[in-house]
Formats: sequence, C-alpha cells, structure tokens
Amino acid sequence: MIRRDGVRADIDADSLINVCAGVKGRTTIPGGIDIKIRTDKAMLRYWTAGESHGKGLIAFVDGFPSGVAIDEEKINHELRRRQGGYGRGDRQTIETDFVDIMSGVWRSHSTGAPIALWTPNRDYKIEKMDDIDRPRPGHGDLSGGLKYLAPVRHILERASARETAARVSAGALVKLLLAEFGIRVIGYVVSIGPLSATKVADDMSFEERMQRREASELYTLDPDRDPKFKKLIDKCKDDGDTYGGVIEVRVEGVPFGLGTHAQWDQKLDGRIAQAVMAVQAMKGVEIGLGFEAAKRPGSQVHDAINFDPSQIDSPTLGYTRPTNRAGGIEAGMTNSQPIVVRAAMKPISTLKKPLDSVSFETKEAETAAYERSDVCAISAASVVIEQVVAFEIGRALVDKFGGDSLQEMKARLELFQQLARER
Repeated sequence: MIRRDGVRADIDADSLINVCAGVKGRTTIPGGIDIKIRTDKAMLRYWTAGESHGKGLIAFVDGFPSGVAIDEEKINHELRRRQGGYGRGDRQTIETDFVDIMSGVWRSHSTGAPIALWTPNRDYKIEKMDDIDRPRPGHGDLSGGLKYLAPVRHILERASARETAARVSAGALVKLLLAEFGIRVIGYVVSIGPLSATKVADDMSFEERMQRREASELYTLDPDRDPKFKKLIDKCKDDGDTYGGVIEVRVEGVPFGLGTHAQWDQKLDGRIAQAVMAVQAMKGVEIGLGFEAAKRPGSQVHDAINFDPSQIDSPTLGYTRPTNRAGGIEAGMTNSQPIVVRAAMKPISTLKKPLDSVSFETKEAETAAYERSDVCAISAASVVIEQVVAFEIGRALVDKFGGDSLQEMKARLELFQQLARER
C-alpha cells in the first residue's frame, strides 16, 4: 500500500520491486496513482580511468558548478606534492605530472559541464611489459587474476597507486570551489612506522600548520624530526623492507548541516570513510577521537555546547565547543567545528626482499615478483587523502546548497545561515 495526497493504493510485490529498482522520473502504479521516483545520486562526483604505464590518467568530474575560477597551477601544485616526500622510488624521476583540462572550462572559469582532467604518463610502455607469474602478497595480483581470469598485468596496472594522480587532480579542482566558501583543507603525516611526530596543539592556526608542513620533507608538522624519520626510512631501504604510517586531514570553515542523518548512505562521515578507505594501501580510518572513544566514558568523549553571541556571524552561528572530540561530525552531519580525519596506511606491498609466493603455472613455492616501488610513500599518500576528503566535503556542499552555479550556491548558503540564526 502506498499513500499519496491522502489516497490509498494497493500495489503488489512485483510492481513495488519494479518501482524501487530504478524507474526514473514519474511512473504510474496500479490504481492510477502517479508517483515521482527519485533515483539520483549525489550531484557532484567523479570517475577515474587509466593504468600505471598506460598513456595517462583521466579524472572525469560531473556536477561541478559554473562560475568557479579555475587555477591550473593550484592543481599542478598538488600533483607535484604527490610526487614528493622522502622515500619515493625512481618513477618520480621519470614523471613530471601536470593537468590538461580538456573540457568544462571557458576563459578560466567552470561552465557547469563535465570537466575532464588529463595527466599524461611519460613512462608509457604497457604494451611492452610482460606479465608476472608469482603474485605479490599484499597486492591484488592473486585475487584479481582469479576474479577476472586474466593476466596479473591487467590487475596491477589499474590497482597501482599511480591511479591516485587522477584523484589528486579531482580533489584539487574541488578545493577551488571550497575556497570560495572559506573552507580550507590540509593533510599531513603524524607518524611513520613506529615513530610519531610531536603532537601539536588543537588550537594551532591553519596558517602555522601549513607553514610547518611546507618546511618538512616528510610533510609532517614537526620538521625538526625529519632527520630521525629519514634515518628510519634509510635503514628500512637497506633491509629491503617498507614502511607505512598515519595521516591526518583537517578541514576548517565548514558550515553546519553538510551530510544528513536521514539515510545511511548519505551520512558524511560514512562517505568520507569510504573515500579514504578506497585509496590504495589504506587499512583504517577514524574521525575525531576514533578508536580512542571506545576506551573512555561518555563524559570524556562528547563535546559540550556553549553559545558566544560575538561569533554569530561565523560559520559556527555562535555555537562553540570547548573540545572537538567528535571531529566536526555528529549523526552524519557537520557541526561547524573542524573536521578531523585520520587514515592508517600499511607498508608498501612490493618488497626488495620478497615474501614467499607460488608460481601460477607450476603451483610450486617461489619468492614473489618484484616491480619498481617506493620504500615509504606516506608523504605522497597524505596529499591523496587530503584531496579525497576535500572532494567529499565539496560533494556535500553541492548536495546542500545546489550545484548549478557558484552564485546560486552562495545565495543559498546565506539564506540558510540567516534562517538558522533565527531558529
């Protein structure tokens, strides 16, 4: 039974399944009742394509609003940062990543049409490369080869972290939109292997965080510890091993109400978690206190709410918190406090001293294959995680305030904040 405008209508199971399975627009159900079915996803999203040693990588961004000033150099800056960081492999001496914007931009402003971001590969040689017959532990070689009944080369070329160059360009594009709303995003490394950077004060300004990160070869907020981190990575390289670490991303200037509690797949923390976990080598994600919250009583987990009239014109609308243990998100929605996300990256899977494996052909024990790789890519990964988090904030911003034009979005945000202050 479905009720619409006070009218009851019976509907059989098969008809209901057909309605719910993706009938888009309007449809008529038994009884003559005309109903509108909403099947649209988030308005802003992206796809990527390309292989590690293919011709290049492309990010296809759809739903980006018109009127945003597009600065290619800011996108290229993030692509260069992704190639940096101590512990990278020889591939970074071959590539010089840059973006070629192929559509959706006219006279340096977005048009509202899909935007295609192209990054060519200088090390294009996929057609000349042999397959590998000894799957590498930690990679998708074994599972992918069996799943697709295909050569491992097909799997590893797409599963490679080289693909993240496309995600960086998409996230850096969306950061241009966020900047129009005073929203700033920064990612940095907080630990490498067993070593941690010195914890900074929660109230450290965004500008100081940025200054510290830019002074560090490892992209931490503790450049004085760089020599210790580099020594750790050097020893790891000598041992034929690899290291991972932990990354933190902080988003400031976020208004109330991005995301929603109403449906599980629309919760912002869930979207962020998926975006972060979908990055190669990520094995854990937490927001705010994260796993630490499970160890504390509620009085030491939740953030008290205060009100400061002098901040009523800020994104907080005057509501302040003495702590930010929630990491800026409650019930799947932003609460105007800084969003704090951490990601745990496993060590790179390809080892110069390989682990045991087996031959696909003989099923006999052999050591795993070796492909050129990094020793520690945690710094580069911090750039990737920063961009994918930025994209999810941008997606939620467009969901909340519309995505046709920048001008309309700003007007809707202003109206929302006016209504929220009067609540």
